[in-house]
Amino acid sequence: MEFLSSRLTIMSYCFYSTSVLFLTVVCTVSSLVKLPPNVTIPALLVFGDSIVDAGNNNDLETLVKSNFPPYGKDFEGGIPTGRFCNGKIPSDIIAKELGIKDTLPAYLDPAVLPQDLITGVTFASSGSGFDPLTPKLVSVLSLSDQLEHFKEYIGKLKAIIGEENTIFTIRNSLFLVVAGSDDIANTYFTLRARKLQYDVPAYTDLMANSASSFAQELYELGARRIVVFSAPPVGCVPSQRTLAGGAERECAENFNEAAKLFNSKLSKKLDSLGSSLPNSSLVYIDVYNLLLDIIQKPQKYGFQVADKGCCGTGNLEVAVLCNQHTSETCADVSDYVFWDSYHPTEKAYKALVYPLLGKYLTKFF
Repeated sequence: MEFLSSRLTIMSYCFYSTSVLFLTVVCTVSSLVKLPPNVTIPALLVFGDSIVDAGNNNDLETLVKSNFPPYGKDFEGGIPTGRFCNGKIPSDIIAKELGIKDTLPAYLDPAVLPQDLITGVTFASSGSGFDPLTPKLVSVLSLSDQLEHFKEYIGKLKAIIGEENTIFTIRNSLFLVVAGSDDIANTYFTLRARKLQYDVPAYTDLMANSASSFAQELYELGARRIVVFSAPPVGCVPSQRTLAGGAERECAENFNEAAKLFNSKLSKKLDSLGSSLPNSSLVYIDVYNLLLDIIQKPQKYGFQVADKGCCGTGNLEVAVLCNQHTSETCADVSDYVFWDSYHPTEKAYKALVYPLLGKYLTKFF
């Protein structure tokens, strides 16, 4: 398949030295992409929504959860961990491709060990967004909450590896921020009060300003390599096709136009912010266009179905998530771009992430 030609071949060598007081991890990464000499990425630290949540919502009082079958049917051991997918999600795939580790655990997972913290975690919470109202609507962790968890994480890391090693880890780690689709789909176009308060240009201003502020807060806490994903073509996910795409279930173009407007503003905001922050690398990654191409031309990427989810949400595709008790899955998940009616399959995530890493990796440094 065409996307496989862009995949990176990466090897990782990690050396551990221990003492009574701390554990130090030094990793060197070699890849087909030429990196600057002596570059190291000790950890991946992730913030955002369900695209990169590995289970932080599991113990929250919210309906936005996926720690039950059939979620995780193709994950390690077939265990539903809280990932909104049949298998691995982008944060897992990126961590492995960078030679850091095979999967990126949720920060709030009670099974997370000290050595897991050293190489990174995801703080993301499904249903969250750049609009502070978005997480409140579904009782999940806001980006501010995630930032507080990150501050707590820094304290834990200092206790494990010491202050100097912690500063080195934070400064050299890759920070990934993925949000925006829930703001557009679940807040702005769903909540009448938001549409009365803002038109689309004003609302996308709110989102872009929030994203820029969040990136600056990460920088102030020591982050230097910050990557922010664009909003996807949210109007083309199966649930939005049904709810807003008319009788033919076409892509809901008003959703997509809002996403594109936000993306243009986000890109400019990050460029401006990056130029004002010394020694920073702020990278905007355009997810929108590649994912739209996968959806519009599924056969090109090895898929057969792009307008329905594999997990049994039915022909109408109104239910966003799989149902724990009644959902059935498709015969062959590898045919599907979407797992449920909102989230892509592991195969689709790989079709997206591999080329994007190949395109943007050298901009991280």
